[in-house]
Amino acid sequence: MNKRRSISKSWIFVIIIALFLTFFQLPYYISSPGMATELAPIVKVEGGNKERGSFSLTTVRIGRANVVQYAWAKVNDYYEIYPEDYIRPEGETESEYSNRQLHMMEDSKEQATVVAYTNAKKDINIKYNGVYVMSVIKGMPAENILQVGDRLFSVDGHDMKSSEEFIKYVSGKKKGDIVKLKLERDGKTIEIKVPLAVFPKEQTGEKEDKVGLGILLVTDRKVEVNPPVEINTEKIGGPSAGLMFSLEIYNQLIDEDLTKGYKIAGTGTIGYDGEVGPIGGIQQKIVAADKSDIEIFFAPNEKGRSRIDENGEVILTNYQEALETAKKIKTDMKIVPVDTFDEAINYLENLPPKK
Repeated sequence: MNKRRSISKSWIFVIIIALFLTFFQLPYYISSPGMATELAPIVKVEGGNKERGSFSLTTVRIGRANVVQYAWAKVNDYYEIYPEDYIRPEGETESEYSNRQLHMMEDSKEQATVVAYTNAKKDINIKYNGVYVMSVIKGMPAENILQVGDRLFSVDGHDMKSSEEFIKYVSGKKKGDIVKLKLERDGKTIEIKVPLAVFPKEQTGEKEDKVGLGILLVTDRKVEVNPPVEINTEKIGGPSAGLMFSLEIYNQLIDEDLTKGYKIAGTGTIGYDGEVGPIGGIQQKIVAADKSDIEIFFAPNEKGRSRIDENGEVILTNYQEALETAKKIKTDMKIVPVDTFDEAINYLENLPPKK
């Protein structure tokens, strides 16, 4: 009888330990290679042309770490461990983080649509409805002055159509300068003065001081296009699929099939001007693309300029990192550097059809 009780207690102890290892979350995030997902089933241009090959977006899996996941990431290649405050600014909840990622995805789809329809010379109309405060950073001047949901109309008397215009204007200011904002809150138009301060370096990731109010913004645009397009991303977040969205939409709008029978993937943000921006997790995306037998991969080139961080270490461009990873995993995948949408199109137009 005592022996049975001893065995039962041992099993209870084992179960408790197992539950602890599984459900106790550490103050870290783990990212790992995701997958390459074909865009044709996701992006639907009404009456759009078909493809012999495919364009794919690439993803990175990321989530809070438990003890087991942390240990696994320590001993496996292409698993990255990040402190919690590197992923989420102090004071931002998990829900707010997820919403921010989804907002960035919506912006990315909108930018890709504008770039694709403009370059394909199709009907497009853009209406601007102001700039909304999406998040307020703790410890910055805006914390007790601005609120999530405030709609900004102007700064220092200058009307603002987009968050890009707002950021460009404020970036020309210095610490201690005061800006006057005109905004709408709860249906009322008010004016508020806010001083500028230096962002914490861990939030900007930049060596030089960057000043601002301490807010994250989203532009309220309404983009109308003809023919209509639908992009169903469900719960995929972040801005890194912008380039590939723009290529898929454009390819469905034109008569020529730019895939030419190849399996093509890539990553990179896309601006309204067609500029391709760098992203995180490029090494993991190369691994994900290789596992999906991708043949050509577009990587942000960052104009070929690597940089030096505050510790004197060289920070490689996305393209340079992608090349290194491709060599390490011994893939035959072709890595192509791009700085703009036009460069990607030019490469594809000169690509010989797959036999």
